[in-house]
Parts: sequence; structure tokens; C-alpha cells
Amino acid sequence: MKFLIITHVKHKRDGRSISAYAPYVREMNLWLKHVDEVTIIAPKTEKVKNVIDLDYNHHNLKFKKVDAFQFTNLKKSITSVFKIPAILISICRAISEADHIHLRCPGNMGLLGSLVQILFPNKVKTAKYAGNWDPKAKQPLSYRFQKWILSNTFLTKNMQVLVYGEWKNQSKNILPFFTATFKDTEKESIHIRDYTKVLKFVFIGSLVEGKRPLLAIQIIENLIRQGLNVEFNLYGDGILKTDLYNYIVENNLEQSIKLLGNRDKLEIKTDLKSSHFLILPSKSEGWPKAVAEAMFYGTIPIATSISCVPFMLDQGNRGLLIQPSLEEATRIILNYLNEDSKLKEMSKRASNWSQQYTLDVFESEIVKLLK
Repeated sequence: MKFLIITHVKHKRDGRSISAYAPYVREMNLWLKHVDEVTIIAPKTEKVKNVIDLDYNHHNLKFKKVDAFQFTNLKKSITSVFKIPAILISICRAISEADHIHLRCPGNMGLLGSLVQILFPNKVKTAKYAGNWDPKAKQPLSYRFQKWILSNTFLTKNMQVLVYGEWKNQSKNILPFFTATFKDTEKESIHIRDYTKVLKFVFIGSLVEGKRPLLAIQIIENLIRQGLNVEFNLYGDGILKTDLYNYIVENNLEQSIKLLGNRDKLEIKTDLKSSHFLILPSKSEGWPKAVAEAMFYGTIPIATSISCVPFMLDQGNRGLLIQPSLEEATRIILNYLNEDSKLKEMSKRASNWSQQYTLDVFESEIVKLLK
């Protein structure tokens, strides 16, 4: 099988190896185990490979670089208009030679791919929509347009669209799906936490506005002001790192809150096994891996009620659902901290649910899609 990937994820080339953002590549490598030839159409970056990147693992892989393009300002929009025709031609040629087309959406490349695939109704296709599929969500026009094309079975033929969560009144080609990080062999009985002593919190994600890391820090600050003994580790990097560090220093929080940057999977996994809570007050999510990873080892997620998060947390039975309000979020957490036995039960429910979604199960579902 000749397998084509169309994605906006920026790739890095080092000699013969091709790498990109590790969680994405780790998932794609499961698909690639079951195909003969692979072609990737994506932008390339000259940045040096680092700890959050991973190599593709396939013996017959071709990488076709296209120019990155954006419409975030007038200058970039004008430049993009001249780039797009060449990209469309590259996509058309690659699709004509492929047996299975796999789109990664939402994104600029996913948008172009979803348009071009209309011209190839007989080709077998899958699309992974890694964003928020909630029909009621407020999203950019380009995202809504991609969702409309993908779910329009008159325009889009022979495609299964993998989305996070279960939503009412969907077209027949929409398939509720999931993602995974850990294997069956990584399952283990959870460590029973004591919620009456030192409380360990973690944040896992990019330090960008959309993840609201400052709100997470301010929630912890409120808990400290309430006299609680709290430790908070933030994993990840991003443009807000300096601002967050300055806030921590200015408010004398250095003893309790640590910015740890990007760390490898093993270190984060070890921390999750003993942490009490994960905080992720995001503005938008698809299937937040950090939440599922925390739940896998019994760390209770505290997350905003967006996308499929309420489904993952069983409407609050497997974690704490909050709104992006500092005082309200603090109040909810403080109320639960008076219920030690309830939190222990919530931790067990979270782990039992998350451990259903392993890489082994994920791969078996992928095989079905490829067949």
C-alpha cells in the first residue's frame, strides 16, 4: 500500500532521518507499520531536533517539502497566495500516486488536502481531526469550513473522519475515535494518594495563551494563600515562559512552583505516578493527551469543560470540571479537598477508564481502518 500523509506539522531533516513533534510521529509510526510505502507532504523547518521530536520509523519513506503559509497578517496573506498553487499541484500529484490518503486536520495543509481530495472520489481516505469537533464550538472560519467539507458526504467520498468525542446528528463518515500514549505493558495498579498532606500538581502542555498556564499558576497561588502545602511542576515550553517566570518570582512562589521545560516521556510518567492533580484550563482542545496520561496513573485532572473533556471526565465523576474563573476554580478544588475518600475513588475511576485506551488498542483500530 502506498500511504500519503498531508499535514501542517513542521518537519526536520537530519541526514536520512525525518523527525517532527513526538506525540504526532509516535502515532503515525503505528499507521506506518502496516503500509509498504510512505510519502509525507509537509513544511520543513531548519530548527535543530530536540527532546520533543521523534524520527519516523519506516524503511521506504519519501518527504516532499512544501512552503509553510499563513494568513495571520496582510504580508503573510499576500505571500501565501503565491505559494498555494505550487502546493496544490504537489498534493494533486501525490494523491494520484497513492492508495490511501491520510489528512491531518485542522490546519492549512489539511484545508488544501480536503479540497483536493474532492477530485479523487475513488481513493480511500482517512482524516484525523485533532481539534475540537463540538458543533457548537466557536472556531475560526477555516476550521468550520474544514469540518463542513469533511462531513459532507456528497463532496467527500470514501473517507472516514476520526473525531474526538461522540456528537449528535453526525454524517455517516464521522467516526468517534481516541488517541493513546502508553502500552498495555505500562499498566499498573495506581498509587493511593493521601489528599490531606502535601499536594502535588502538574501542568503538561505548551506555555501559550490557549493553554492558560498563568491561570493554572494563579489557582495554585490561591491555594497557597489558603494555607495549603502545595507543589506545582509545569512541563512544557512556549512564548509565555519568561512572563510566567517573572510572575512566579514577583509573587514569591519559587519554592512551590517550578517551570521545568520540555522533559522526556519517562520523567513525566514518573511524576504522574505520584502527583495528586493535573491542571489544564485550556481554551480549546481536541483529545487532550495530558489529561488521558494523567488519568492513566490515577492523577485527577482539573480541566475546563470544553470539547470532549466532559466525556473523558464522565461529567465530573473522573475529574474536576471547571470554568476559566480563578475564584470559582479555587472554590471547587477546595470543596473537593475536604472529601479525601471521594478523591481516592475518583482517582481509581480515572485510571480504570484511561487504561482502556492503550497504544495496543489504538493500533488494532488503525489496522481496521487500513483494511
